[in-house]
Amino acid sequence: VGALYGPLHGGANEAVLKMLARIGSVDKIPSFLARVKAKQEKLFGFGHRVYKNFDPRAKLIRTLVDEVFAITGKDPLVEVAEALQDAALADAYFANRKLYPNVDFYSGLIYRAMGFPPEFFTCLFAVPRL
Repeated sequence: VGALYGPLHGGANEAVLKMLARIGSVDKIPSFLARVKAKQEKLFGFGHRVYKNFDPRAKLIRTLVDEVFAITGKDPLVEVAEALQDAALADAYFANRKLYPNVDFYSGLIYRAMGFPPEFFTCLFAVPRL
């Protein structure tokens, strides 16, 4: 399980939550993306080693976001996540690099809505692989 830890693998969904919290609001997305392009920030939850175009799991988990938040109440970071996704997908810089949302982009928001602390995310990532 320890080998899965880190912001580029099992801890990616936790890194996404921290990134969304740093962005804070929709109006700060353009400046955040400018810092990503200048290599001053990392865009977590986008791109995948295997899925070079769109991660098919991301489409499925995105539909679960609406279902989960219909029950738990909407997390304010969902609005930031949706706007960030839309802005990145519309930007040629990210499209040309084939950076599309992956499964980790929304999974941390779902785990948090279910009451799991971020420290548990890597374990939740590992359990189905055991």
